[in-house]
Amino acid sequence: MNSEILKYNDAQNAEDSAICHILADTICKYLPEAENKIWHAHPVWFLDGNPVAGFSKLKDSVRLLFWSGQSFDEPELQIEGKFKAAEKRYTSSDQIDPNALKRWLEKSRDIQWDYKNIVKRKGQLIRLK
Repeated sequence: MNSEILKYNDAQNAEDSAICHILADTICKYLPEAENKIWHAHPVWFLDGNPVAGFSKLKDSVRLLFWSGQSFDEPELQIEGKFKAAEKRYTSSDQIDPNALKRWLEKSRDIQWDYKNIVKRKGQLIRLK
């Protein structure tokens, strides 16, 4: 895992740090081929240059984000933004359902919208998988 992600996780308060470490470890476990780095100040995992999963510390929670999550057909994930992203927010590490997280990560590999070329297509998304 990228050392900057570890620094990001360690910089949070105790509960948020626990959430971040669980998310990062689990994402790395189920997406071992993904490049991971700090992107726009937050940990993000990429497959073939496309962002697929990441998380960020918000004022009152840690937000787990899947860039193509609206296409996962998962009612626990909430719509985020104007494209295809969906999120899950956590305030405690015991709220993380490992089975759901594994399922979402597997879907993030299998269901992808092409975010890396969105600028070239003037804001239009196409589905890759």
